[in-house]
Amino acid sequence: MRARGRTALVLAMIVLPVLALSFIAVSADMANLTSAEEMDRRLGDADAELRMISQGPVTQDADGSGWTGSDDRVPEAVTVDAIARLLPTDSRILPVRRWVPLHVRDGSRVRDDVLATAADLTDPLAAGLVRIHQGRVPATADEIAVNRAARRTLGAGIGDVLTAGDGTQNWTVVGVIEMPEALEPKMFLHPDGVPSGPRSHDTVFLVDLPGPVTKDLFRHLNRNGVVVGARTSAPPTALDVAGPFSGSLGPEAIGTGLLAGGLGLLEVVLLVGPAFAVGVRRRRRELALVAVAGGDAAQLRRVVLADGVLLGCVGAAAGLALGVLSAFAARPLVEEFVFQHRFAGYRVWPAALGVIALVAVLAGVLAALAPAWTAARQDVVAGLAGRRGATTHRRRWLTLGVLLAVGGAVVAGFGAAMVSPVVILGGLVLGELGLVFATPTLVGLLARLGRFLPLAPRIAVRDASRNRSSAAPAISAVMASVAASVALGAFLASDDIRTDQQYRPLLPDRTVLVTADDPEGAGPPDEAAITGTAREHLGAGAIAPLATAGCRTTFEACLVSAVPPPAQICPWRPYPPITEADQQRARADQRCQGPAEDHLDGYLQVAVDDGAALPMLTGATPAEVAAATAVLRAGGAVVTDPRYLGDGRLHLQVEHGEPTRTKEAIVPGYAVRSDLRPPWLVLSPAAADRLDLAVRQTGWAIEADEPPGQRQRDRFVEAVESIGPVGTQFEVGKGFGGAEPLLLLLAGVSAVVTVGAAGIATGLAAAEGRADLSTLASVGAGPGVRKLLSLCQAGVIAVLGSLLGIVAGLCSALIILTFTNRRLTEGWPVEPPYPLVMPWLTLGVLVVVPLVAMAGAALLTRSRLPVERRLD
Repeated sequence: MRARGRTALVLAMIVLPVLALSFIAVSADMANLTSAEEMDRRLGDADAELRMISQGPVTQDADGSGWTGSDDRVPEAVTVDAIARLLPTDSRILPVRRWVPLHVRDGSRVRDDVLATAADLTDPLAAGLVRIHQGRVPATADEIAVNRAARRTLGAGIGDVLTAGDGTQNWTVVGVIEMPEALEPKMFLHPDGVPSGPRSHDTVFLVDLPGPVTKDLFRHLNRNGVVVGARTSAPPTALDVAGPFSGSLGPEAIGTGLLAGGLGLLEVVLLVGPAFAVGVRRRRRELALVAVAGGDAAQLRRVVLADGVLLGCVGAAAGLALGVLSAFAARPLVEEFVFQHRFAGYRVWPAALGVIALVAVLAGVLAALAPAWTAARQDVVAGLAGRRGATTHRRRWLTLGVLLAVGGAVVAGFGAAMVSPVVILGGLVLGELGLVFATPTLVGLLARLGRFLPLAPRIAVRDASRNRSSAAPAISAVMASVAASVALGAFLASDDIRTDQQYRPLLPDRTVLVTADDPEGAGPPDEAAITGTAREHLGAGAIAPLATAGCRTTFEACLVSAVPPPAQICPWRPYPPITEADQQRARADQRCQGPAEDHLDGYLQVAVDDGAALPMLTGATPAEVAAATAVLRAGGAVVTDPRYLGDGRLHLQVEHGEPTRTKEAIVPGYAVRSDLRPPWLVLSPAAADRLDLAVRQTGWAIEADEPPGQRQRDRFVEAVESIGPVGTQFEVGKGFGGAEPLLLLLAGVSAVVTVGAAGIATGLAAAEGRADLSTLASVGAGPGVRKLLSLCQAGVIAVLGSLLGIVAGLCSALIILTFTNRRLTEGWPVEPPYPLVMPWLTLGVLVVVPLVAMAGAALLTRSRLPVERRLD
């Protein structure tokens, strides 16, 4: 109570992580539905939910969420009548299609990212499936309802009209409703309003039975390929015993969670520790009086540790209360924007909250542990006089720190070679502890440079050295946070570049394909219309017809492919995994180089061309196009994967549908080297005739002047869709990497910790150094000296912690990437190594953060130097 500011600081540092953890725990507990709650949500007012998944017997788990079938053939179309024949008389059935792909026009764009549910929601069986917020449910084919997320995404309210992507159908929005289990953008249609097209197999049937769901009915339906979900558990099966659908955590996940929690606990201890250290120094006279009155070292330690227990308990209680209240208050937002489903009842997680409370108390005790040992060793006479005793710093801590740092590096490297996140994280924890133990010695070495510095930085480094018990933990906290961010940032940046290197484009980056959505209908759009649109929006210069080949009777029911020569086929397949000895042989075999997808039975994109569309489909050079065109005119074929070519010839094959029939031909061939995946097989018209294939134009191949941007793509798509029902295909980009948001998030977390630790340490140093400020004022120091001193004190904490963290993080990343790459060189299929990349984005943020901390310390410090009466 006498040091309210310091007490509030310690409580805040304990309360914040407790609040965050308890908020997550309570939210997760409310989000985790019980089996009964889940079943009530799935069934509504129905007795059971049926799903036909096989034409043979099935084995399911208790609630029907997992199953295995003896027959992999899925029924093509499951009707209400087919289900009714398996049920007792007088059963009522409601079909529900939960995931219907729906293309809706949003201004000039066609949105395909909002799914729909199709069901007759006016049926009494559907009464418990949805919640109505506004309006009503769709009752006719031209009506639609949206949930809140879809209303935000599409900007559609009650009374608005939504148009299908192809412009053939309109729906009027009549309500804002939701399914509690799916709050992502979703729409709701009447079954008669579903657009025509291929039907998916995700239809479930809600049934109202005249009697209870019996064990005999379960077995009868399972024998006929139907999975049953009901409030009554299914009869015990082998599937339940095997437990493949169990959601329990494995040892790896538990170990990773414990180590991650240990890192967070260490961070809190390092941030709270300086406050306890300063508190002990401010109470040194009081502790000396306890010693004079007969208190021994153990009693002095217990006095300081009691501070940690008291503040840990108060912080835990306050954090738990605030966390639970925050979770209850933020529940609607968390439901909609995080978990995207409605929770069940309001409840907490007592076991988790108890563990969190114990961790908070443990953090307080650990933070007070080092100051407690310091208090027990203080000079009693110096404490009674109010003087600061000389504290010795033992070299054994430096030795221990170096050993732990080196050992942690070895363990992390070993974990990377084993591909074990637990071992890697354990090594990083050991290395971080080693640096924490070595930090006081580094601060002492830095103080020796103070003699070469001006007044303010000289006092700052001297104070950091004298007050190592408070400065070292703050520096360590900054170092730990920065090291973790830099290490993860380096790995993410490396993985981002590696992902880009592994990416295999679908098309050349300047190529656009326009194909008919209904190739058996009116055919591709008119050439003149496509030409004008492409030149207007893409600056296109070359346009060629795009044709494909299929069987004459059933065009889509046959597979056209090329057979590679046996001598050029890798004798091993990557899946299932092969032995280590075979992996070594495969790595040494020239036929087995390249990524895994090159050694699978590949799919070829087939086109028929005389050479006009070849450069647009393959991206070939002019010399390659000339040679390939000559082969096509000679009745041959062209591939973009040279492994299919043998002695200048291609072995072509056509597999017809059931019953399986094969037709083969050997034609002249040419290979255009390309990284396109899947590869292209371009047939000449003569080769298609030899294989007895029908040739049909399906669209146009267009070459743009430059790779089209997103705005060009949107304008072009809008223009060609006004011509007719067509689809467009662009090359999507270089890869799938997108680590920038994660890098910025890591850097932001480190920035908060750095600024917070620097602010805490600077404020404590200012409170501790009031006597020095009085001395400065008495000898004529100007008002700006205090601001400059605060700036330098913050700089010592932030700059030294950031530098140590950057070095530690880069070393950790180097170790992990090196050992990971060594593992990659021993396996097969051949995988590219992780490049050693500097995370410049993270480093750029972290270089600026110490400057921000220093500027903030200078701005928030009062410039008037106090003149205090000195008693000693």
